[in-house]
Amino acid sequence: MAQGYSKLKLRQVEELARPLRRLPHVQPPRGGWVRAIREALGMSAQQLGVRVRVARQTVENLERSEAQGKITLESLNKLAGALGCRVVYALVPEKPLAEIQHDRAREIAESLVKSASHSMSLEAQSVGEKERRRQSDRMIETLLHGNPRKLWD
Repeated sequence: MAQGYSKLKLRQVEELARPLRRLPHVQPPRGGWVRAIREALGMSAQQLGVRVRVARQTVENLERSEAQGKITLESLNKLAGALGCRVVYALVPEKPLAEIQHDRAREIAESLVKSASHSMSLEAQSVGEKERRRQSDRMIETLLHGNPRKLWD
């Protein structure tokens, strides 16, 4: 049952992430989005401060924090709203989630097979490359069909 839920969750999140992966990577403006949009609108830091009920210096501090990647989502949302914008927040997987799991399972399997193979070779019982690959593939399948949390221990 837990495995079915895990697979369902993976498919649901993958559906959400797939269109985001196709978006180009966009570098934020050097001084951050808040400052860039505020200046493009012709709004001063003082005027934005009035709109969010904070001092000009606080706006400037928040803009600096955003440019450094240290602003909170709460603060960013407040500033965005006052600028007539919305914050779009997402973690975008570089590749499909199932592929990330498979890659992790391969890492584990290859490490375990390599370790076992080394021990066997010390005992003059080494196996060939084809057999190591077969063992690794079997282990990958076992890992992928087991509890996915074990991939990350």
